[in-house]
Amino acid sequence: MGSRDAAVDVSIVVPVYNEAESLRTLHAEIAAAMAPLSRPWELICVDDGSSDLSFHVLEELARADPRVVAIQLRRNFGQTAAIAAGIDHARGRIVVALDADLQHDPADIPRLLDKLDEGYDVVSGWRKNRADPLLTRRVPSILANRAISAVLGLQLHDYGCTLKAYRREILDHVHLYGEMHRLIPGFAASIGARITELPINHRPRRFGRSKYGLVRTLKVLLDLLTVRFLSGYVTKPIYVFGGAGFALAATGLLVTVVVAVQKLAYGVWVHQNPLAWIAGLCFVSALQLILMGLLAELIVRTYHESQAKPIYVVRRITGHGISPERVRPQAPSLLR
Repeated sequence: MGSRDAAVDVSIVVPVYNEAESLRTLHAEIAAAMAPLSRPWELICVDDGSSDLSFHVLEELARADPRVVAIQLRRNFGQTAAIAAGIDHARGRIVVALDADLQHDPADIPRLLDKLDEGYDVVSGWRKNRADPLLTRRVPSILANRAISAVLGLQLHDYGCTLKAYRREILDHVHLYGEMHRLIPGFAASIGARITELPINHRPRRFGRSKYGLVRTLKVLLDLLTVRFLSGYVTKPIYVFGGAGFALAATGLLVTVVVAVQKLAYGVWVHQNPLAWIAGLCFVSALQLILMGLLAELIVRTYHESQAKPIYVVRRITGHGISPERVRPQAPSLLR
């Protein structure tokens, strides 16, 4: 992660991909929204390999406003990578992310910050009245959000909304890949973060067109499987592999009983009974899964012990003369 700067309280991270027309308006709206607040802020815009004049506009804004930081990636790595780059270069103790297409209203940023001040670690925007097409955007989003909530056990209405506010110490424990920036609340919940949701003003797109389609929903669902495993079983993979192995072994045993009954009662020869082959396959697969679980346990222990990574995250310590500097800053990296 980037170095901290006491002079910056809020870092606003904006991934940019071919949004040259909206950037000046976005900067003006963010400046207007932050002006009444007594919070020093910076705006980090990450150009994710745009093919238009987006980075040229960002350079102009950075020269005119010292609070603006323009970062250009060498190619289009994707929205998650752009957000990760912005977080890595952020200096504030609070990070706010939002899109560059002006559909997110920067006037909502102070409301998210106020909610953080109530003691929450993550405040997630909720596009309650979403200004997007029903069939191609809203319906897939509703289905994906319900699936994510069911898997993660976290009840949020809108994981896909980029507009979120985070305490920096939460992000220090998260490494992003794939499309996983939408699933940060799930990782945050797995380390005990306090999470809430806030309805925001969602506006129609003013320039260009959306860069994302239905394929993104499928990618998010695949990433969800990874998130569920890493957040729930990263320190105990034997429970997953071993549990599946024992289930297969039990199935194999049940099929074996059926094979024995068919042999004794009906004279069906074992070598002519396809169920016998199924039982054998179940036992072999069960053994392989259990061995995979044991290997995964060795890998996990090597990962944590070789890097002195604890398997817990401390919120705070009071008393006994322990200063924050003496508390180990690392925590289990869920996605490294």
